[in-house]
Amino acid sequence: MNRSNELPQPADALAALRAATDSRHQQLDSGLPIGAPDASLDDYARHLRMLQAWLAPLQPWLSGFEDGPHFDQRPRLALIEADLAEPGMPAAPDAGVPDAAAMPQPAWPRDASAAWRWGVCYVIEGSQLGGAVLYKRLAARLAPHPLRYLKGEDAGPGPRWRSFMQGVRDQVRTPDAIREACAGACAAFDAILALAPHAAAPACSVSIEKRT
Repeated sequence: MNRSNELPQPADALAALRAATDSRHQQLDSGLPIGAPDASLDDYARHLRMLQAWLAPLQPWLSGFEDGPHFDQRPRLALIEADLAEPGMPAAPDAGVPDAAAMPQPAWPRDASAAWRWGVCYVIEGSQLGGAVLYKRLAARLAPHPLRYLKGEDAGPGPRWRSFMQGVRDQVRTPDAIREACAGACAAFDAILALAPHAAAPACSVSIEKRT
C-alpha cells in the first residue's frame, strides 16, 4: 500500500509527511556510511559533498518563488564549504570523494505549488535534526575537525524546526495541500537517495526531470 495516500483523520500535515516519507527515511539512514560506528573523516567528506550536490540547486529554486516557505540555505552551504576546506580533509577526486559538480542534479519544477515546496523543505529542515545527533556522536571521534555543518547554529536546530513546523500547520491545511506536500517530500528524499551510496530511490509519485 502506498503510504503517501494515507492521511490521518483529522488531516495533520506533519503526521502525513512522516508517514509518507518513513520508508525513504529508513532507507537513507541505513545506507549512509557517516552513520556507521566506525565513520571516518573520509565518510564525512563524502557526506558533505552529497549534501552540497543536493542543497546547491535547491537554494536558487526555492528563492525564485514569492509564496510558500522561505528558509535560506546559503549559511548551510557556506558551512559545507568551510568544512571541506578544513586542513586534513580528503580532496576530491584523489581520495575517492566525488565532486558535487559531477553528480546528477534534479531540475526542480518551476510551477511547483507552495504545498509541494513545503514538503521539500520538510526534508531539508528535518535533516538538521539528524545532523545534531551525528555531531554528538562524531565530535570527539573526528576531532580536531570542527564539524561545522553538523553542529549548525549555536542555538541548535530546535528553534528553526519549531518555526518550520508552525509554518506547515498554518499553510498546509487541506487534504489536497497535504497530498502535494507529501509528494514534494518524497521527491526531495528521492533526489538525495539518488546521490547516496548503496541506496536505490523508490519511485516518487511526482517525477522530476534529471539533468547532468
